Amino acid sequence: MAQPKYTRIDNKRPSSYCSTVTIVVFVALCLFGIWMMTSSSIVPVQTVDVSEENKNDVREQKEVKEQATDTSNNNSPQFEDNRGDLSDDTTKGDGIVTPDKNNDVPEKQKEKLDEKPEENSSEDTKTVNNDSNVSDKKSDSDENEKKSDSAETGKGSDSDENEKKSESEESEKKSDSEEPEKKSDSEEAEKKSDSEDTEKKSDSDETEKKSEDASETLDKNEEKVVQSDNKESDENSTETKTSDNANNQGSNEVYPSVAQSELLNESTISNGSFSTQATESKDEKESQVSSKESTGYTWKLCNVTAGPDYIPCLDNLKAIRNLPSTKHYEHRERQCPEEPPTCLVPLPEGYKRPIEWPKSREKIWYSNVPHTKLAQYKGHQNWVKVTGEYLTFPGGGTQFKHGALHYIDTIQQSVPDIAWGKRSRVILDVGCGVASFGGFLFERDVLTMSLAPKDEHEAQVQFALERGIPAISAVMGTKRLPYPGKVFDVVHCARCRVPWHIEGGKLLLELNRVLRPGGFFVWSATPIYQKLPEDVEIWREMKELTKAMCWEVVSISRDKLNGVGIAVYKKPTSNECYEKRSKNQPPICPDSDDPNAAWNVPLQACMHKVPVNSTERGSQWPEKWPARLTNTPYWLINSQVGVYGKPAPEDFSADSEHWKRIVSKSYLSGMGINWSNVRNVMDMRTVYGGFAAALKDVNVWVMNVVSVNSPDTLPIIYERGLFGMYHDWCESFSTYPRSYDLLHADHLFSNVKNRCNLKAVVAEVDRILRPEGKFIVRDTVDIINELESMVKSMQWEVRMTYSKDKVGILCVQKSIWRPKELETLEYAIG
Repeated sequence: MAQPKYTRIDNKRPSSYCSTVTIVVFVALCLFGIWMMTSSSIVPVQTVDVSEENKNDVREQKEVKEQATDTSNNNSPQFEDNRGDLSDDTTKGDGIVTPDKNNDVPEKQKEKLDEKPEENSSEDTKTVNNDSNVSDKKSDSDENEKKSDSAETGKGSDSDENEKKSESEESEKKSDSEEPEKKSDSEEAEKKSDSEDTEKKSDSDETEKKSEDASETLDKNEEKVVQSDNKESDENSTETKTSDNANNQGSNEVYPSVAQSELLNESTISNGSFSTQATESKDEKESQVSSKESTGYTWKLCNVTAGPDYIPCLDNLKAIRNLPSTKHYEHRERQCPEEPPTCLVPLPEGYKRPIEWPKSREKIWYSNVPHTKLAQYKGHQNWVKVTGEYLTFPGGGTQFKHGALHYIDTIQQSVPDIAWGKRSRVILDVGCGVASFGGFLFERDVLTMSLAPKDEHEAQVQFALERGIPAISAVMGTKRLPYPGKVFDVVHCARCRVPWHIEGGKLLLELNRVLRPGGFFVWSATPIYQKLPEDVEIWREMKELTKAMCWEVVSISRDKLNGVGIAVYKKPTSNECYEKRSKNQPPICPDSDDPNAAWNVPLQACMHKVPVNSTERGSQWPEKWPARLTNTPYWLINSQVGVYGKPAPEDFSADSEHWKRIVSKSYLSGMGINWSNVRNVMDMRTVYGGFAAALKDVNVWVMNVVSVNSPDTLPIIYERGLFGMYHDWCESFSTYPRSYDLLHADHLFSNVKNRCNLKAVVAEVDRILRPEGKFIVRDTVDIINELESMVKSMQWEVRMTYSKDKVGILCVQKSIWRPKELETLEYAIG
């Protein structure tokens, strides 16, 4: 169609060329006849009808662009009506899901990006595709744009303004990429050699093929969704394709709309589902500035005496050497360095992915915890044995050589009121060893917080965690345990080597603090059944102490199979006994002493009064499990204001429903996480325990962490039949490296950024997370961007990012990469 164009240009030339109208008409007719004879071999599909169709398509394309411009300015509500039908990754204003530049883009996706660079310019005009015909219109529009580049056809009959626009678009495409331009030229040349019917069939096949490729691409994205800071043109192109793909996929969602709605609730929405260009440009500028500021993260490998088992607050050898005394196990307590480490802990040689639960309860890889000392020391008691490449756990312990289950059932038979898994749901096991007691209580629907010190019983807590059993490194020393008062249904000690009777019973009084009124203390130790002089003396002192504490002796029984004795005590449910004592020993704590204050608080040799007000926590026993998980605690009343500003009961219920939807619609199905590989989970900043409660039917346990500078909601979590502890994330957690399969952090980093070294917190995340473990973060976009830069610098795999109005989600997977350069921590060198 070159000749009509020249004819039109001729009409604009000086009058000397147009003196005779007849000549012009005659020449035009001749040229038109020649063009008709040669059109089939020169240009594809250049019939009069198609020309008219192209003109209509051009006009239609202009109308679509004008409509889209109006839509972006006016925020038409027609798109809001259909918002619920779109998955989150298809809702353009709600989020951005793009491929990570560190990961290879699938070949078919690369081809699509090369074939249709015009989508970038289309996306820049904020064109919104909201019905099934839009993709066809866009395809026709793109075809017309290609035709304007080849042989100067199609738009040759339009105005000079359109010619300039075509040239501008062509220049824009060239600046984007040379490769798409070459490919586009090649395709046009190929099309010129086809007939009209062939091109129509080719167009149909190409559209169908792209649709199939789109579906395949989205399927891959569902399995593994990733994002990074690619070029803006790549982001727009991928975003448009993702939107079209998701419309074809229907219910298959990368990030479900229900979780998206929860994100929207955290932000102020003023433009419906679509952001403005001003907002997008501002956010991109801020993101680029943040990216520049956060680049250049470098990491070193910790050079410490503890090696792969390094726990910064328990391996501060310099501080331990300077302790004035170790009489009360001060050297086993937390002694954190002044500056938390920012280096990465090495891996044991030959480290493997941990064995899945429940097989892990019986055996673990020796290479993951290469310690044999405990097997040599406690092997005869069936703690742990070395079996080839495995460490095996027969299920025994010092007091239950013939298996934990028999021991557990013996306790139940001697004290039926314990009612494992119904009345007694959350228990504390002091001096847990390798935690076989807690490991087998899972079969009775009981959740056990196991604790033991990092001492000569080499790696006992590490064995427990590798087995998939909850445990922390702690000791009964000079400070309170990191739990609130009146929360454990049962406290258990099986020959735990704790001198309960000394110094006025200070250590036993600490158990009294954390034990729920009406709760049981189960003590299995030699003083109960042996007649050695030392045992007899300890037994006498324990009887006097427990009587003075008003603990009721419920049962003293004998496990004949294991040859041990078991004493069970019950904490009082009223203050009547305290008031009738002839001596005020141990004394009652003053009213000013808060039983819930537990972070670095010295032990006190006193007892707290039992709550008697019916609306006070501890005055009643919680509901039986599992009803207690979902029912609002009786002591939460409407006059109390919850964390989110609503009345406390309403706040509690809203939080539960919120996490129930998020977990079921997103975390369990929308992030590509294989939950069969997940066992040990931590919620690094919990509120009411909603995240953990939503995982009830998944075969995992969740350590709920309440930050020391956050509202103290940990008692609510225990009331639900869950567990957790207090912690300050400016310090390291009391656990071994590689303890958790999944870490979840909801607005943690934005809360600690101003008072903690963010890099040190990320290094701690790396320390406690297992290789190939998942890390899910919900936080501000600035924090998400900063964390993404950090984890990428550690060569972690970004599986998904999602953002909306400065709120975002990041899901990453830890790699096995370790840096080569060493950083020696002098305070951790022995």
